[in-house]
Amino acid sequence: MPTLYYAGPLFTDAERLWNSTNAVHLRAQLPHWTVLMPQEFCATFDTGGNGKPDFGQVYNSCISHLTQATVILAILDGADADSGTCFEMGYAAARNIPLIGLRTDWRPAEDGAGNCMLTRSCRLVVKSINEAVTELIRFS
Repeated sequence: MPTLYYAGPLFTDAERLWNSTNAVHLRAQLPHWTVLMPQEFCATFDTGGNGKPDFGQVYNSCISHLTQATVILAILDGADADSGTCFEMGYAAARNIPLIGLRTDWRPAEDGAGNCMLTRSCRLVVKSINEAVTELIRFS
């Protein structure tokens, strides 16, 4: 069964809502895939009810899930991509895990598409979740 790791920012309510919406869509369109969402598996790492995660557990869990991935979908929106996403992309590139970038942001960046180190580590960069699904189907 193919496994998708969804790498993206997850720190604001808006980011988590968008990620959740994307996860529902991905799971509906890719029913034979496992979709790994860090915001789902990291949400349980609260240390003592203070609302702050145990970042050691977050790191270890993300690495463990990254190693299970067949492909990674990386969110590249923003003037600069999320730093955690950048790390996950570097990890994936070093381990030869295929990357698909998703950039819905219409603002141009240094090379017109986003940070060149990130976009060039991707097999391709798509502009919508539907386009991402189309490309992910090719991996199954």
